Amino acid sequence: MTSMFAIVVSLALLMYLAYRGVTVLLLAPLMGALAVVLSGDAALLLPIYTGTFMTALSGYVLQFLPIFLLGSLFGQLMADSGAANTLSRWIVASVGEKHAIVTVVLACALLTYGGVSLFVVAFAIYPVAVDLFKAARIPKRLIPATIALGAFTFTMTALPGTPAIQNAIPIPYFGTNVFAAPGLGIIAAAIMFGGGTWWLRRRAAAAHAAGEGYGDHDDAQAGVPTDAEQDARWSVMPVSLALLPLLLVVGINALFTYVVFPAVDFSFLAQRFPDLAPQKIVGLWALIIALATACTALVLLRLKHWSNLKNTINQGVFGFMLPLFNTASEVGYGAIIAGLAGFAIIRDAVLNVAPGNPLISEAVAMNVLAGITGSSSGGLSIALQTLGQDYLRMAHEAGISAELMHRVAVMAAGGMDTLPHCGAIITLLAICKLTHRQSYGDIAAVTILFPLPALALVIALGTMFGGF
Repeated sequence: MTSMFAIVVSLALLMYLAYRGVTVLLLAPLMGALAVVLSGDAALLLPIYTGTFMTALSGYVLQFLPIFLLGSLFGQLMADSGAANTLSRWIVASVGEKHAIVTVVLACALLTYGGVSLFVVAFAIYPVAVDLFKAARIPKRLIPATIALGAFTFTMTALPGTPAIQNAIPIPYFGTNVFAAPGLGIIAAAIMFGGGTWWLRRRAAAAHAAGEGYGDHDDAQAGVPTDAEQDARWSVMPVSLALLPLLLVVGINALFTYVVFPAVDFSFLAQRFPDLAPQKIVGLWALIIALATACTALVLLRLKHWSNLKNTINQGVFGFMLPLFNTASEVGYGAIIAGLAGFAIIRDAVLNVAPGNPLISEAVAMNVLAGITGSSSGGLSIALQTLGQDYLRMAHEAGISAELMHRVAVMAAGGMDTLPHCGAIITLLAICKLTHRQSYGDIAAVTILFPLPALALVIALGTMFGGF
């Protein structure tokens, strides 16, 4: 019971202090140390820190550093080349101002599905959303939820092939790839998109009926260029060139996943890398190749137009460090908790939520941990670090495919991760210069209310028909 109390206190403080803005880089080791001390193992504090926390942290960095680095660099290249701006304006011109909500959702979805960081997307789309919502007389308080629907939901967790880090994390645990269970993913994405846009349009209609317009807001935002500044900074980029890097990310990933790597005999690696299991890592290799190719293409396509390529590359490379080490620190924290005696009780309770159906147990574990940490990638990493082998074993015993386990894990991590203390939500509200009181209810609706039923449907269909 002492160890259980230590875990509960540690988790509660982690959640509260993260909500108050304390960095996870400091919180994770401190809260892990607190759990160790409260559980009565104070004498083992330093060995646990060096042998457990740092081992788990370094293992995560070793595995996922290329994905974080290349993803951050690609997002920065898309932003500074003008490609993100070109695509967002193209969608506005194609869909039209009359459909402001759908336009913003599609712009965010296209960019995030193409591999652009959700933070880059929020900064790039915010000024576009302001203009559209003003013209359509839609309350500004709905902008954060609209951006969140396009950037934080179906393109992050459901659509097959998305290069989001959440979709890459299960690969080495389940031996899958980012296209896992594509049919179920598309069904879930349709529910999230359809339900979310219905909610937002209904809310906009209700506001219009009540006589509420855009509202009186100071929309000057530091760091967000105006249209005139964007035109001065970037030369006009053809839409076809702006789309090409996004198509390369998805297309090359699919090419290596389904054509190139399945035709390769990796037995020649066994002598030099005896501990390497290629079947569990080729999904990451395909994503690395796709992102590296897209980054190279962006640089070459705009070679004569870069104002300061060195600065763009430096910003992109430096930008990956904080997200990577935040998540890695949470993984280290999870490893400490998993080593405490009280965790066995929690593990057994979670694994036995639905005996015989590990999909339900997995969904509960991912949702709870993502909610506690306020991070889909953090909760997903902690859960798979501590329970991944158990879930794979249970899936084999129940005749459930690893691909279905992958898709359920990613979708579940994107359910309760957007609680009020979520760092991405706090950042999004800061970009939009709005508060939780003004906008969080609609954010919660589109990021929790519809993704959870979509997850339940995927579990039901997967249980009946298997992963497809």
